[in-house]
Amino acid sequence: MNPTETNVPLSRSWKDIPQQVKPRAMSSGGRRRMRFGLAKTVGAIALLGLLAWGGVSLAVVLQQGPKRVPGQAEAAPIRDIVLATDGAINREWVVRTLGLPKNATLISLDLYQLRARLLASGQVLSASLTRNFPATLTVSLTERLPVARLMAQLGTEPPHLLLAARDGVVFEGIGYDESTTAALPWLEGVQLTRKDGVLQPIPGMATVADLLSKGRIEAEHLYRTWQVVSLARLATDGEIEVKTAEVPRIIFGTRESFFPQLARLDLLLDTVRAQSAAPFKEINLAIGATVPVAFDGLTAAAPATAGKSSSAKSSSPRSTNVQFKTKL
Repeated sequence: MNPTETNVPLSRSWKDIPQQVKPRAMSSGGRRRMRFGLAKTVGAIALLGLLAWGGVSLAVVLQQGPKRVPGQAEAAPIRDIVLATDGAINREWVVRTLGLPKNATLISLDLYQLRARLLASGQVLSASLTRNFPATLTVSLTERLPVARLMAQLGTEPPHLLLAARDGVVFEGIGYDESTTAALPWLEGVQLTRKDGVLQPIPGMATVADLLSKGRIEAEHLYRTWQVVSLARLATDGEIEVKTAEVPRIIFGTRESFFPQLARLDLLLDTVRAQSAAPFKEINLAIGATVPVAFDGLTAAAPATAGKSSSAKSSSPRSTNVQFKTKL
């Protein structure tokens, strides 16, 4: 008997093994994540494309914008200037100040230069000029409000009226009627200076404007009598002097709020009027609750506290100094 022959099988790969298990299906969460990632990718590509298109379009507008204006609009002369302002300036002044040449077109205008002409007046705080095709120029102004007036002589020019704003800028006051300017107090103790031909702002006007505003709002009956406001001692002593129709000199201090000083002044005037007709010379509100008061005349009443009084008499026409201690 022949030995049994052994058949050695050929080498096989694991790939030849029958796979009876089906591949695992993707979960719903995985499908959502895949769709979301795909959407993000598509969105990013679209955004980049949009940005690129916008950049190219902007470059074209900047380089070729004026050329795209219709020829008729480019050549049309300006037919109207429209003014919008929050103050007193009128259209006639704007037209005169801009000084546009005859048959000027919107395209030919240098808006920065025209804006500078308007701001040079001092009364104009800010200005905006807009081209409205085909032939309208719109001018929008914000104006400074005057808080006081002064009479000044500049060089060889005759003295003329100027107005001062809160920031100290001085201007001529275009469009204001006489009744408006007449209601403003006069300024004294100021020195106007020029730099490169331009009047420089008055130092300390913001503080003065605070006093005037507080007086107009909180004590309007007192403010109506204020005639002159002096800044002569503001920088050196921190004091503002006010001359009224009744008191030649009222001193306000800047180291204390103006409201309590106005309250003391109101109380003091009411108290003195009830007890004496002696004319005032000076009231000093700058040193606190004890208010020195100087009188001109023969008789002066000097109450020690509000509601109580004592008298001080003088037989000569010299001024009498009395201290009032007010309680507010």
